[in-house]
Amino acid sequence: MRAFLSRFLPELTPVSKRERLRSAAGALVGILATGLVCRASAPAEALPILIAPMGASAVLLFAVPASPLAQPWSILGGNLIAALVGVTAAAWIADPFVAAACAIGVAIALMMLLRCLHPPSGAVALTAVLGGPAIHALGYGFVLWPVAANSLILLATALLFNNLTGRTYPHLRPAGPRTSDPPSDARVGFRASDLDAALEDFDQLLDVDRGDLEQILRRVQMRVYGRRSGPIACAAIMSRDVIAVAPDASLDEAMRLLRRHRIKALPVTDERARVLGIVTQTDLLDKAAWDRAGPRLGLGRRLRLTAERGRAPHGCAADIMSAVEPVAPDTPIAALVPRMSEAGLHHLPVVDADGRLVGIVSQTDLIPALLSEADAPEEPLRTQARAALA
Repeated sequence: MRAFLSRFLPELTPVSKRERLRSAAGALVGILATGLVCRASAPAEALPILIAPMGASAVLLFAVPASPLAQPWSILGGNLIAALVGVTAAAWIADPFVAAACAIGVAIALMMLLRCLHPPSGAVALTAVLGGPAIHALGYGFVLWPVAANSLILLATALLFNNLTGRTYPHLRPAGPRTSDPPSDARVGFRASDLDAALEDFDQLLDVDRGDLEQILRRVQMRVYGRRSGPIACAAIMSRDVIAVAPDASLDEAMRLLRRHRIKALPVTDERARVLGIVTQTDLLDKAAWDRAGPRLGLGRRLRLTAERGRAPHGCAADIMSAVEPVAPDTPIAALVPRMSEAGLHHLPVVDADGRLVGIVSQTDLIPALLSEADAPEEPLRTQARAALA
């Protein structure tokens, strides 16, 4: 019986305790902020102040902010459309249950058509029809107050909270190169058109961004490849004589180091050799302004950095470096491919257990190693089989 009942439990994506706590705290802050702001700004006759569907919206915005159903256009477009449809249905259809059914059906159709499907919006439409005399008295004012006001404040809170706690919201696909070529990680394995065809055959709406789904499948693909290809680790292929730069080094010094050593990336390290970031040729080209004297910080970037840090930048390596997640020496080389592709980096620093720089792996190091593994893909499997039989 227990095995039978367990089949009805949904298989949610595993998340850490920290993520669960962050989701709960975000919903608490979001609903509290929405209620307090609306109460402080509401005229005496503007009731209700906070509507129940906002609780469901909070679940999406703070617990699953990467969902297509939780994006800004989803909550704003979905709630406003549902409110308009619900008020119209309540005004035109006398029977409240018929009006409620029509409001829900039409709202879903319009939300799917306009690509702003948001499940709590169904409750907004239902509230417009069955909310009672206080809601009906508002008429189309219900769309602006409380629906639009609640939605905007909750969305603003989600934007602040998610980004301040380390999440990226709204969830946007990373910008790729402005050419007709597909991204590098999409040139092997399955094609994007294969995924599109499979989703079309599945013919059901999934609560996951299509780009995220593609990235998940490619990570699975790389894990399978790594399991088959052998245990080559970063330590076997990394460069150990690494040229690094201090965070307070000038842009001129960074450029001279790149030219002198004929390299394309400089890890930025502190006095204990811990990696803080990485300066690449692209950083110097894109984040610095150039004149006859060489690279310098432009006015626009100076203003952005001042706003972010609360202090004026110094025109040094730390002002243009890119964030990077170093890898350990025992990291399998197959795991580097998705990391490099997703971060848009051609180099990854390698650090020891204390976070100190011990090497760097470039795409130039990685490609020959991957090709050498591909030449004899079955040998690791034979070794594993012999070990299992022994």
